[in-house]
Amino acid sequence: MSDTHYDVLIVGGGMVGAALACGLGDSKLSVAVIEAREPDLNWPPAEYDIRVSAITRASQRIFENIGAWQGMKKRRISPYRDMHVWDATGSGVIHFDAAELGEPDLGHIIENSVIQAALVECLQQFSNIDYLCPLSLAGVEWGDDGVTVTTADGDSLFASLLVGADGGRSWVREQAGIEVKGWAYDQTAVVCTVKTEKPHQETAWQRFMPTGPVAFLPLDDGSSSIVWSTSPEQAETLTAMGDGEFCQQLSQALDGRLGQVIRVGQRGAFPLKLQHAEQYVRPRLALVGDAAHTIHPLAGQGVNLGLADAATLVQVIQDAVLGREDFGSYAVLRRYERWRKADNLTMLASMDGFKRLFSNDNLPLRWMRNIGLTLTNALSPLKNNIIRYAMGLNGTLPRLAKRRPL
Repeated sequence: MSDTHYDVLIVGGGMVGAALACGLGDSKLSVAVIEAREPDLNWPPAEYDIRVSAITRASQRIFENIGAWQGMKKRRISPYRDMHVWDATGSGVIHFDAAELGEPDLGHIIENSVIQAALVECLQQFSNIDYLCPLSLAGVEWGDDGVTVTTADGDSLFASLLVGADGGRSWVREQAGIEVKGWAYDQTAVVCTVKTEKPHQETAWQRFMPTGPVAFLPLDDGSSSIVWSTSPEQAETLTAMGDGEFCQQLSQALDGRLGQVIRVGQRGAFPLKLQHAEQYVRPRLALVGDAAHTIHPLAGQGVNLGLADAATLVQVIQDAVLGREDFGSYAVLRRYERWRKADNLTMLASMDGFKRLFSNDNLPLRWMRNIGLTLTNALSPLKNNIIRYAMGLNGTLPRLAKRRPL
């Protein structure tokens, strides 16, 4: 049985955990990332991962500043320059255009496997980071000056700070006894990659229907990644039907904006829920990403919130080290919690409100949302401020989410 000491121990080597580790790369801190399963980094080049993320400008800058963006660019990234959103039950529509903001694009659609591969490649370049994968954990003991984690092999890892980046069913959160609040949405997201008759024009298309939104997200080869949020019963039907019938249903769902869907890849389905941890921190513990919060995917903000968590925690740790403070203490970690909890709760509440406003066929709400979309579209300053906030161009941003001075 061996005993190894680290400054920071990150449980979960997914996108958020790996980004957090890279943010602490090239520092005087010793960092370990523990991941139970080997990531699949050999996705066939001719196929697209059915799980993608809409990466905002703030998240892009985080990736640039930690050294992972080039690894994504050399694989494949798909910029989108416009966004069309409309209501299936009325005339309400809103259009966002990067040119109106003076920006080259509104963001990028990137496969999760591409992000993961680039981040793992990046963190393995730092001499102060150990990537322990695959490795399973058996227990945790909390102490005044640190945390001791026991592996399934019987080894012990000691750290001044334990970070739970291990997803919505977080083992770390469970070990800490932190409760979560939330609810299932009675919706399931059907995801796949499709080819359409008409080009996507580097545009994200989203139509709100009473059962939930359907989104077509542009990919660099002209195909689109779709996220269709609907009832569990319809999702089961959609995933079971033949390709031809599914293509027809999907073409109708997008109102024929891209013509007929002419080809469809593998389909997947994922139940949707809102979840929020009652605390993000305890002495010697911090939660980031889905371990702290999960959100409806209608605005694609989930992974971006997690990356903002990671960048903020990096800044809080770095500032504490600079000030010779104990970065694992509750007083220091509360700075991270106060910063991120307010922003995350605002976004969770906003997305929950949008979901409830748009995913129904109530006549007064139909009238209100269509009028709201139309008025917002006509008020350019308001519309542009909304999209700038969503892109991470406005608001209180951590250093890693800002463009570094030349």
